[in-house]
Amino acid sequence: MKIYKPTTPARRGMTGIDFSLLSKKKAEKSLLVSWKRCVGRSKASGRITTRHKGGGVKKLYRIIEFAQTRIDAPAKVIALEYDPNRTAFIALLEYNDKQRQYILAPQNLKIGDEVVFAENAVITAGNRIKLKNIPVGTNVFNIELEPGKGGKMVRSAGSSAQVLAHEEGYVNLKMPSTEVRKVPSECFATIGMASNPENRYYRVGKAGKSRLKGRRPHVRGTAMNPVDHPHGGGEGRQPIGLKYPKTPQGKHALGVKTRNPRKWSGKLIVQRRKK
Repeated sequence: MKIYKPTTPARRGMTGIDFSLLSKKKAEKSLLVSWKRCVGRSKASGRITTRHKGGGVKKLYRIIEFAQTRIDAPAKVIALEYDPNRTAFIALLEYNDKQRQYILAPQNLKIGDEVVFAENAVITAGNRIKLKNIPVGTNVFNIELEPGKGGKMVRSAGSSAQVLAHEEGYVNLKMPSTEVRKVPSECFATIGMASNPENRYYRVGKAGKSRLKGRRPHVRGTAMNPVDHPHGGGEGRQPIGLKYPKTPQGKHALGVKTRNPRKWSGKLIVQRRKK
C-alpha cells in the first residue's frame, strides 16, 4: 500500500495500490477484447435505469480462464499483471505448447511458479482441484457453483472461503460473508486466497478519480426537492420525516432482505451470514 504526503487537499488521506511486484510487460494482445460500455442506461430506451454510473476511461477486457479447459497440463507463470476490470491481479500462464491463458492470481504467486488444473494435485497456491480432494481447513477461491461451469464465487481481491466439512456429494464452505453453504464436491476451486488483499484499504481521495472509474456523483436525497426524492424538501437542513429511509421509488432502503426466497441455490445454504 502506498501512502501519499498531503501536498494537496486531495492527497490528504489518499492511498494507492503498490504495483511494483507486477510485470512491466504490456497485456497479452491475443487475450484482449474491446467492448462498449453502456452502464446505467437501458439499451432499448437509453434512459438511466441505474443511478450514479457512466463515463469512465476506455479499457480493454482481459479474457480470464475461470474454468479449466486444460486438465493435467502444467503451466508456467510468466507474468503478473493489473486488470482494470477487477480488483484482484491476474497471472499469465504459458503451457508447453506455447498456448497462453490468464487466470486470477492467488496471493504469493511468483513469476516462474508452476500451476496445474487437475482432479487431484498438490495443495499449493494456484493449483485448481476438485473440492472433494481438498482437505478440511484449506482456503480456496474462484469456486464453481455447478461442475464445469467455471468459477462464480469468491473472486474479489483478498477474498477466500474455507473448507469446513465433506458430506455425501457436497462440501461445506464458509464464505467471506460468514455464510456456510454446500457446494457439489465435483466442482473445482483454486487453492489459496485471491491476490491484492490490501485493496480493502484503498482510498480514492478525490471525486475526479471516481469519475475516471465510471462512478458519477452521488447526491443526497435530503438535498433534493420532494418531486425528486422522498427525503427531499423542507426549509434548511431537515430530517427525512419518515419512519425508515426510502429509495427514490419509495421502497425500503435499510435492513431489508433482498435475496429472492425462491432462488434455486437457497436450499444449499446451511447457515445464514452473521448480521
